[in-house]
Amino acid sequence: MTSSHKNASWGELLSGRNGLRAIALAGGVAVYAINIYIVTTIMPSVVQDLGGIDYYAWNTTLFVAASILGSAFAASLIDFLGLRAAYLLAILIFVLGSMVAAMSPNMGFLLGARTVQGVGGGMLLGLSYASVRLVFAERLWPRAMALISSMWGIATLSGPAVGGVFAKSGQWRLAFWSTVPVALLIALLVASQLTSRQENRDNELNRPPLLKIALLTASVFVLAFGSLGYSWLWVALSIVVVLTILYGIARDDMQGHNPLFPQGTYSLRHPLGCLYAGIGLMSIGVTSEIFIPYYLQHIHGVRPLAAGYMTALMSAGWTTGSILMASRSPRFANRLFNIGPVISGLSLAALGALLPWFGLTTYYEMTWVLYIPLFGVGFGVGMIWPHLLTRVFRSARAGQENLASASITTLQLYAMSIGAAMAGMVTNAAGFNRGDLIGAQHSAAALLWVFAVVPFVFLFINRPVKQVV
Repeated sequence: MTSSHKNASWGELLSGRNGLRAIALAGGVAVYAINIYIVTTIMPSVVQDLGGIDYYAWNTTLFVAASILGSAFAASLIDFLGLRAAYLLAILIFVLGSMVAAMSPNMGFLLGARTVQGVGGGMLLGLSYASVRLVFAERLWPRAMALISSMWGIATLSGPAVGGVFAKSGQWRLAFWSTVPVALLIALLVASQLTSRQENRDNELNRPPLLKIALLTASVFVLAFGSLGYSWLWVALSIVVVLTILYGIARDDMQGHNPLFPQGTYSLRHPLGCLYAGIGLMSIGVTSEIFIPYYLQHIHGVRPLAAGYMTALMSAGWTTGSILMASRSPRFANRLFNIGPVISGLSLAALGALLPWFGLTTYYEMTWVLYIPLFGVGFGVGMIWPHLLTRVFRSARAGQENLASASITTLQLYAMSIGAAMAGMVTNAAGFNRGDLIGAQHSAAALLWVFAVVPFVFLFINRPVKQVV
């Protein structure tokens, strides 16, 4: 780590024009994250009103899958439109999706609106990450990444509150409308602080590999259909198709001239490949949160507002871990790469034991015990997250920095969408779609114990990550 990084401070990042730009970039993540927690909180009410419990996980799966499309275009949008125009376009698409979602007459219509929302939201996320190295000096990258990650903390405060209030009053549609003025405020800030065409772009224009992006998104839809669980043959076939698609994308990336991911992505011996594996695996573990409000409400009788805030403890832990550990030295960060996955995995396993236990509420009135593992799942991720992201920047080949940074979001969103589809597959197989207490208990245990394994996988493959300083 260079001395310039050691001398970087929050004051330098948040003062003057640096501060205004930082808020503008982080605002895109804030809009996306707030929407995530609003929808997570209101989904039990939405299903009760519109029906479609079989498609419960699809609201997240389709939203995040569509976000892949948006994020994959981030680097190209910077090259062709510049930061300001790209951000404003992304916000426009997101707002349109929010408005349509608010007026949805049935679950099918809502899923379509969530897909539009996802495209705009993915663009916002991709632009936020890709812009850090263009806007700030290298010594500020870790703190800028921590600030962007902290927007999930804003979401943990506002998202569940908005969603819970509207869900309790039976006005879940207003929850979607509530994101519109927030997005418009961010648009005003972006328009005033970012230039129309940013300097220091990569010399090579990034032309998005449309076919590979489409195939990557299609693989999510295939797995989502498999999660409906019509038969084990159907599930197995969907997994085979997904693996075939991923193999084809990887093979073409390694041989072609227009890759979806930068060189080194597909080798766990290469630091970049291992870093991307860490981003994907740690992201998958957290996607279990989409079912937490349902389980809290149906197993323990927790009200929507409280269930939303309890679920948001995962992101609160993520934000806390990111802020506390962002400025640690490379040697200390290497220790965190061993500690973080263990904390996250053990927390998921603890939830798998406690959340399905009906007696936790009826006999002991100790629902508060769930706060600890909920926070721990996110904290384990957050404590290594800034170091994963900044080491990606340093591992990328010259000329592929924009692609590598934008691919962070593409990969994270793909992992989240695959995680959501896997969660739907596991829960439906365990009886979630029965809609009763026993089905909720069995599916909660199955989901959390299966997902508890995922962070430990990164623990056993993370050695190349520690070589990047």
